[in-house]
Amino acid sequence: MRKYFILFCIITASVSCFAESPYSLDLTKDIVIGSVSLGLTVVSVFVTHSASIASCSDIPLSKDNVNAFDRNLMFEYSKSPDIASDIVLYGLMAMPLLSLIDNIRDGNVWATYGVMYAESVLLVFGTCEIIKNSTARYRPYCYFGDVPSGKSADYYKSFPSRHTAFAFMSAGFLASTFFTEYPDSPWKIPLGVVSYSLAAGVGLSRIFSGNHFITDVLAGAAIGSVYGYLIPWLHLRSKTDAVAFLPLYNGFMLVCQF
Repeated sequence: MRKYFILFCIITASVSCFAESPYSLDLTKDIVIGSVSLGLTVVSVFVTHSASIASCSDIPLSKDNVNAFDRNLMFEYSKSPDIASDIVLYGLMAMPLLSLIDNIRDGNVWATYGVMYAESVLLVFGTCEIIKNSTARYRPYCYFGDVPSGKSADYYKSFPSRHTAFAFMSAGFLASTFFTEYPDSPWKIPLGVVSYSLAAGVGLSRIFSGNHFITDVLAGAAIGSVYGYLIPWLHLRSKTDAVAFLPLYNGFMLVCQF
């Protein structure tokens, strides 16, 4: 009986040692990151454009005033791609859960991923909102007539595309964490292709729905990609040797993970 107990201890210790997630929380580091994340979000609420923004129908808007790069892909408002971008984005933002497959029952890993993801979301939201509120830019649909129904609150907040930022943040977060958690998985490339294809689809939908210019989408993709990779990278465990003592019937065994 004693031998079976010892064997159980060895197996349990070995699994806990070698199945450990490469990500961890650090109190000091996360206080700093969390403060910056919350700070950007709070600041974004108080940042508003100093000038009053006239409605699209109150001033003449000419496509000739739009830069040539953006002018070639300007569309009237279309509800279908607008709704489609919402649906795809919601699904894409849930995909990073795939990185938790092997640690689905580990509460500590869930907490680590929860904090990382919350920090990423707040950073994307705060950054986008500060830029949107400080650099008023009419959306493409404004050049085709009046503001569509339900869009009166943000028709002048075209730059950057927040939908695209969240989409590329989610794709980057998934790619970064999944590739790190499962470096030998055959699903790495397929998941990366699917996630970034969906993110690109969200960006294109924002253009074809008349909500954004190409430069809005490109800026959003850049912002989301930076935070999607940066936050997981900041939470990688330090590459120190892992040492564990395992009980044996006649002493202990030292196990080192390099």
